[in-house]
Amino acid sequence: MGLRLWLVPMAILGGIALVAFAGVYLLDHAVTGGAPGPGESAMGRYVRFEPGLISDAVAGLAAMTAAVLGIVITVVSLLVQLTSARYTGVAQMFLRDRTNVSVMAYYVVTCVVGVALSLSLHSDFVPRAAVLTMMFACALGLVIMLPYFAYVFRFLEPVNLVARIEAEAAADVREAATARDQQTISNAQQPAVAALEELTDITSNSISGKDKIIASRAVDAIKDFIVAYLGVKNRADERWFKIGDGIRDNPDFVAMDPESLRVLEADKTWLEWKALRQYLGIYAEAQNNMPDINYLIAIDTRYVGEAALAKNDQHVLELAFRFMNSYLRAALNARAVRTAYNVLNQYRLLVESMIRGGADDMAIEGVRHMIYYGRTSYDMQLGFVTETVAYDVSALCEFAHAQKRDVDARMLEMFLDLDQPLRMKKQESGLQGIRKAQLKLACYYLVVGAIDRAEKIAADMKGEDRGRLESIREQLTKVESKEFWEIIDRGRNFEYMPPKQKEQMERFFGMLA
Repeated sequence: MGLRLWLVPMAILGGIALVAFAGVYLLDHAVTGGAPGPGESAMGRYVRFEPGLISDAVAGLAAMTAAVLGIVITVVSLLVQLTSARYTGVAQMFLRDRTNVSVMAYYVVTCVVGVALSLSLHSDFVPRAAVLTMMFACALGLVIMLPYFAYVFRFLEPVNLVARIEAEAAADVREAATARDQQTISNAQQPAVAALEELTDITSNSISGKDKIIASRAVDAIKDFIVAYLGVKNRADERWFKIGDGIRDNPDFVAMDPESLRVLEADKTWLEWKALRQYLGIYAEAQNNMPDINYLIAIDTRYVGEAALAKNDQHVLELAFRFMNSYLRAALNARAVRTAYNVLNQYRLLVESMIRGGADDMAIEGVRHMIYYGRTSYDMQLGFVTETVAYDVSALCEFAHAQKRDVDARMLEMFLDLDQPLRMKKQESGLQGIRKAQLKLACYYLVVGAIDRAEKIAADMKGEDRGRLESIREQLTKVESKEFWEIIDRGRNFEYMPPKQKEQMERFFGMLA
């Protein structure tokens, strides 16, 4: 595909020029150019160069190539300079690219050959092979100019820059991490960190410029880089996991306590920590300017956690949870309810993956953190966040029970501790949301025959205000549609209950009597 982008336009341009010249020249040869010599063909007549007449033309070939090189350098330098003003590291990346270096080298070599050819003519000698070669080289330089400009435009497209940074960094890390030479390992750590920071800069600039597409691609590239790294991490040399001198002075590492650095080395997670730390910085920057990026960061962090689970990398999995907790804390501090709502959705999906993958302890720890942030949001009077936590934990209990995992019993115990005494009127909606989620879960347990778990919920709710319970019952009964009446990311209405579960409400309320 890449080669065709060069060959097709070159063939079209060169073919048009060749056909046009051949047609006119053959007309001159046969009609307007005088009679040819005996048995002389058009090609033979063309290459019968006269030493006294061709000297200016030969010198012009080198001059023309130099002029084309000047045009190419002018256009390319302007494009690179404009792109570098927005994205750092573009100039170095451009000069490292083999195609760019090869094209520039081709023009320079052709100019040098042209200069040498211009001095090789004699009154009785014309180096025909050299002249024809120079003609072809000069024509090729003219023909490749447009395809090369197209290549440069594609090269400097932000999406392609992001993909190139990620691909080059992943390839370098893959090679260095599995190397056995200390110098190779040490030299590769700094470029890996630089690539992550470069992607972060691109994201930050895109957020400032309201360019959501580029910001999203850069965030995804960080995730792709880490997921690819996890695929080769188990083959890496032990020395790769030591924070080398080339990156120890990085601000993110300098700011850490020495003991924390030793933990990163012992857990073999310095690179994953650095990547997720970049996510946290982007998250803070996008909080007010482009919250959709925060949703994507939560999604990609979940992907990293799931990739770590697939590789049985417990420490990276713990890191993913810690950073998800940090996202939630940042959202609560900013009172960004919508962001917290979307982050919790990814948190729940990550815990589901833990349950599905048999990582019960991590799943329990995740639910414990969700309960903590549910209580925090309750105290902050962010009732909708509290309600979201309640429904998500309820869904996790259902999921764990459906997966035949006894872990749902431990989750249920924590879930029943989520509700707190009502201290002010503004907390009423949050408390009602918790009780609704618990009631829905109890009805699910009754449907599947887990009577003991439903009885635990009933025992916890027996002291609840009867008016509040009747209000909850009435609200849940009225919900008939599974889909919410507005466009939301989750799609499903929190308060919807399948008919079989709704039928169990009468039975559950009988257990409260």
